[in-house]
Amino acid sequence: MAQRAWLFRAGRAGEREQWALANGVSGGGFQEIGDLSDSQSREDVVAAVRVALGEVKEGTILNIAAQLWALRERIAVGDLVVMPLKNSPALAIGRVTGPYHYRSEEADPSRRHVRPIEWVQVDVPRTAVKQDLLYSLGAFSTVCEVSRNDAAARVATLMSEGRDPGARASVEGPRRVTSSDTEDSEPVESAVEIEQYASDRLASYVIETFAGPRMQNLVAAVLEAQGFTCKVAPEGPDQGVDILAGRGPLGLDEPRLIVQVKSEAKAVGSEVAQQLLGAMSHHRAEQGLLVAWGGVSRPAEQLLKSQYFRIRVWTSEDLLAAVFRNYSDLSEEIRKDLPLKQVWVLVEEPG
Repeated sequence: MAQRAWLFRAGRAGEREQWALANGVSGGGFQEIGDLSDSQSREDVVAAVRVALGEVKEGTILNIAAQLWALRERIAVGDLVVMPLKNSPALAIGRVTGPYHYRSEEADPSRRHVRPIEWVQVDVPRTAVKQDLLYSLGAFSTVCEVSRNDAAARVATLMSEGRDPGARASVEGPRRVTSSDTEDSEPVESAVEIEQYASDRLASYVIETFAGPRMQNLVAAVLEAQGFTCKVAPEGPDQGVDILAGRGPLGLDEPRLIVQVKSEAKAVGSEVAQQLLGAMSHHRAEQGLLVAWGGVSRPAEQLLKSQYFRIRVWTSEDLLAAVFRNYSDLSEEIRKDLPLKQVWVLVEEPG
């Protein structure tokens, strides 16, 4: 059987993510359900779920059973897994290394249903992933197969090279994101996290519209809306300075900021942080802002921890949040290039 790719989640708020990564397991969940080691068929799992959950909708029972049967049986050793991280704009990617295991000794029942995972990459930026695959990774389910648009091959490339090559032209047309499969049952459509999908769609639009030097202008517009006076560096070598910002009409008052803007999809390394520190010292600036669209690497993150009261990092999510907060105060030109409308949607819980 060909290698498959699976989506795993580790809690509604990502509360089990670091536990899963540290212990080399999938994200748990399904705490109401007991050990499924003796379940030999999907029908056995359905029966176990029905007993555990009692009077709930039949569709809910079948949906949860489909996810658990995938965890128990359908996921194969060697299959790829993706865990979108709730607490950072990144994905963790790995491969399944063993069969289903019920950790009966675990005090927390939400940490009992697992598959052993070798987590190969734990900080692949979401910005490195194309929009169609991000949509698939927005499924609400705790466990589901990600199959459409050549997902398995693309996840493999993301894991090995940190980039999304897109779907191959020879691959069959799109399939639905499912938590079961026509081999043993009808597919169960998985709802998508609308908020995350909207954020990913907006991130794709922003990087298409403001890639390269134009992102400096967007960042400067946000800072000016927050009361700074900014000078944007001209195109060319910047020695770690993309924007000089200060308070007051002339931009001479404190706090004074050195801003470095990196619009590439990959995480920036510690050398960028060192360059920013050098620029701050040279210009006698009290504070620095590193706008890293693809986030920062682990070494850079460790370095920046020691500079907590001097430097802040804005990832793509942080920059978008700053745009949202200040949108009404941005220039007409920026708002024309980035037309946004606030809408309210009903919060519907998964499952």
